[in-house]
Amino acid sequence: MKLKSYKGGLRAAASLLALNLGSMAFAQAVDGEPRQYAEAADEIIVIGVGQTYNSNASSEEMALQQAPLTSVLAQIDNLPGVNVTEGDTYGFDDWSTNYTLRGFQTTLGEQQIGLTVDGMPNGDSNYGGGAKANRYIDPQNLAAVEVFQGTADIASRSNEALGGTLNFTTQDPLDEMRVRISGTIGDHDAQRIYGRLDTGLFFNDTTSAWVSISSQTATDWIEGSAENRRDHFAAKLVGDYDGLLVTAYAMYDDTHEDNYQRLYSPADFDNNPRWDQLTGEWTGIPYVDQLYRRGWSTIRENFFAYLKLEKEVVNGLTLSAGAYRHDNDGRGDWVPPYLADVFDDMGGAETEFTGAGTAFGAPVLGTIYFVDPSGAALTPAMGCASSITFPYGGAGPEYDPACYPANAIAVQSYRHTHYQKHRTGVTGDFDWVADFGDVENTLRGGIWYEDTVRDEYRDWHKITDTTVGYEFDNQPYYMQYNRSYPQTTFKWYVEDTVTFGPVAATFGVKQFNNDVERIDNFGLASDVKIESDSGVLLSGGLVVTPMDGVEVFAGYAENYKALNDLILERPASALDDLEPETSRVIDAGVRYQGGPVTAAITYFDVEFDNRLIFLDSSTSAGPNYLIGTDGSFFNAGGIESQGIEFLATFQATDFLSLYTSYTYNDSTYIGTGDAAVDATVGIVPGEQVAGIAKHMFVASADVTYNQFYGGLSAKYVGDRNVYANGGFVAESYVVADLYAGVSGSAISDDLSNIDLRITVNNLFDKEYLGSIAVNSGAWIGSPRTVALSLTADF
Repeated sequence: MKLKSYKGGLRAAASLLALNLGSMAFAQAVDGEPRQYAEAADEIIVIGVGQTYNSNASSEEMALQQAPLTSVLAQIDNLPGVNVTEGDTYGFDDWSTNYTLRGFQTTLGEQQIGLTVDGMPNGDSNYGGGAKANRYIDPQNLAAVEVFQGTADIASRSNEALGGTLNFTTQDPLDEMRVRISGTIGDHDAQRIYGRLDTGLFFNDTTSAWVSISSQTATDWIEGSAENRRDHFAAKLVGDYDGLLVTAYAMYDDTHEDNYQRLYSPADFDNNPRWDQLTGEWTGIPYVDQLYRRGWSTIRENFFAYLKLEKEVVNGLTLSAGAYRHDNDGRGDWVPPYLADVFDDMGGAETEFTGAGTAFGAPVLGTIYFVDPSGAALTPAMGCASSITFPYGGAGPEYDPACYPANAIAVQSYRHTHYQKHRTGVTGDFDWVADFGDVENTLRGGIWYEDTVRDEYRDWHKITDTTVGYEFDNQPYYMQYNRSYPQTTFKWYVEDTVTFGPVAATFGVKQFNNDVERIDNFGLASDVKIESDSGVLLSGGLVVTPMDGVEVFAGYAENYKALNDLILERPASALDDLEPETSRVIDAGVRYQGGPVTAAITYFDVEFDNRLIFLDSSTSAGPNYLIGTDGSFFNAGGIESQGIEFLATFQATDFLSLYTSYTYNDSTYIGTGDAAVDATVGIVPGEQVAGIAKHMFVASADVTYNQFYGGLSAKYVGDRNVYANGGFVAESYVVADLYAGVSGSAISDDLSNIDLRITVNNLFDKEYLGSIAVNSGAWIGSPRTVALSLTADF
């Protein structure tokens, strides 16, 4: 029996066992009322009370709208200003995962939104060596997600926070011992098992901890050939030792994802809105098999751990310190329909085919499509016309087996890009609160230092036998490049808040210093180092409480994104001419909390300057597999955004709560001042920013009644440009989600520890375009998906 078959059967058996034991969903009856599975905030929605900027946090209900199989990113999709889109139903496929916040976005090509885990930095969110929140936290260990729109708490640690920060928080251990076993099954062969042990208090009631493990698998929703797998281990400890608060967290995540492909035109979507044009059958024709789904893969391992210490050293003065470590190791795969010609074999047997050696950093002399039985490259018959019509509009004669002799051998590559990253960092903060008569003064400040090394290399392997499948020779025939990128980050901040009666005024300053180098391990390009200094960034504002439950606030902040190592991947970039991206954010609004109503409305004004541009190599003609160091980055204009964010919750009855949010976001491009440059990068000044909807609206209702609970939500997303010039528009859509659950106590008090939940995403099976790669296509949104979860607590 093959190992992968054995492991798949083991997972299936474990899932069924967990279901029989009474596993997953989330709510245990307490005094006849279900306890929400998410174990997050007690309120329906949390708004940033006392802050000079707009912020919200995800709620229990938002967690319940997503199955435990789903990425943690999906839980914030209904908050104002936020749009999360993923090509995969369950969040498998980092390649197609996007999230936007106001006029900013984190996509395949742009990273403009900060991300932290329990306040600790994630490094970055790009595909090549970065990590998003779904790598760090299991959905069933997530407490809540804090969303800081436009800006963030001044202490936030991120080099990407041009447009706000997402802080994903993990659940604290319980005070009582508990074992939770959970299982989920769903559409697209989805299976998940999860187990967690909470120790309860020990060491004289000073310490508590939990440890969890989960494993989940699924295939793709399009044609069912993908092999997606995620195994996750995590542990957390919290202790209070004579006022010294200690928090420690560690996780390991091992993921294999087979990707989805973008569509490049409205016609692609109209022709078949249920197919991304990747295939599940190996044909033996390399030009067709370049779209074989199992050859489009993302493989990642992540280890992350932190330790935090906090203590009030004297009355009013609190000191805290932290340290963390992150290791990322992964690979991205493609199957180009040829061998890169990197050996000059003078018409003899091609070394790339025979496997007689490896070329390191050699220039590409051409491409090899077919060879004769001796291994010598062939050319197509003169005048032969190809009959291949798929993909990318068809192939030339060099790809068509019919244009070669009957004994010709088709050749193909398996291309790997290897990513590694190692981060070590420390943080330190102080918080001093003092009263001066009727004035309360809070002074706080801190530092952050991180040392990072990212390594990236690319190798090409010959597919062993193109008539059989995509298995490849272990020895690469070509090592295209090998580079290292050491980087250091240092940040300091100081902020003072003065509160007098109903008025609180805040003023703060912060600064980043970043150094990043490129070391070419083949010596093909010169080593180079760039330094980017943010200068002193200002922030501040006022919060006025004219009456109980009402806050009026206004704030201003300056944000910055360091020049990063992705720029150094393109040696042709004129580094001396590049400037760090910056943004300026103004927030003003009103918050209200009183009785059954919570509401907030915010006006925002954002200006994003020095936007860095690089044109993606993927077009409707297919990927440029050989791209390595060509192309360049440059600053090209910016973005202006103005808009309104609104949310409201209403506890209509003891068992019914209502929620709504609305976002108006007018985000437009600022031209470079050079019409030729604008045309080159596809910018039309004044055009709505690609990937950003002008209007979004959410409405949801949630019910809790005795042992039963459920909810229905719907989200409207307006039209979005795919290309910056408006030439391809992803049309507006509405997607609805439904969940319903019951505690086992509805059957018997003896089953009160068991809970069953069904989750239906995209309830009405809407066909739509979801994630957008700016100027480079869009992914299809996932269809209606049903998942059933069972949880048991002991």
